[in-house]
Amino acid sequence: MAKSVTYSQWYLEPYCIGAKLRSLRTQKRLTLSRLAAETGLSTALLSKLETDRMVPTLPTLATISRVYGVGMSYFFAEPKQHTLSITRKAHLEANARGPEPVKTIPLHAVSEGDRIVAQMLEISPGLTASAGESYRETVGLIHVLEGRLQLDAGGLNEVLEAGDCAYLRSKMALSMSAAGKHRCRVLMVTPAPAKSEDKAEPKSESGSEAQAES
Repeated sequence: MAKSVTYSQWYLEPYCIGAKLRSLRTQKRLTLSRLAAETGLSTALLSKLETDRMVPTLPTLATISRVYGVGMSYFFAEPKQHTLSITRKAHLEANARGPEPVKTIPLHAVSEGDRIVAQMLEISPGLTASAGESYRETVGLIHVLEGRLQLDAGGLNEVLEAGDCAYLRSKMALSMSAAGKHRCRVLMVTPAPAKSEDKAEPKSESGSEAQAES
């Protein structure tokens, strides 16, 4: 029978108070017995707090904070960013159907600040997908999910079986194709494209008029 979760436990779960308490004690290199002596709290209580089996009261948390030298805000600061993108198997299979010979299925919406781009690539037999252009660096990780992948890089031909991985960092032209008579599906993770910055500064109208008058 699953243990019921109280509203307080559910509400405080995103703050990871137990993990933060355990991390602070590890950083201070304190044992539970030593922390108990410093705070006047029992080791059993401290253990339950660190494993989220009990929600600390504010006075208890304040007592522990004093020993660690942190403020209460350390435990209740809102996370600046938290993104979780889940792509279900049914969604992947639905997107895999279609007339396109090479299908690219994004696994998350790329937003500003993202560091990686994850996508699933499905290659039909007899077709080739470009993985990188010559003289431009290509960096990425490829994991073969289904079928066999033929990777051509600078004259070197490698065949990857399902379950194989390959890390790429090259300035040579790269291409991928399905080896054999069956389709190949791969997970490809690459760095997010750098944000283009326009370094050209627009000329102000006042500056142009000043030059004309002079």
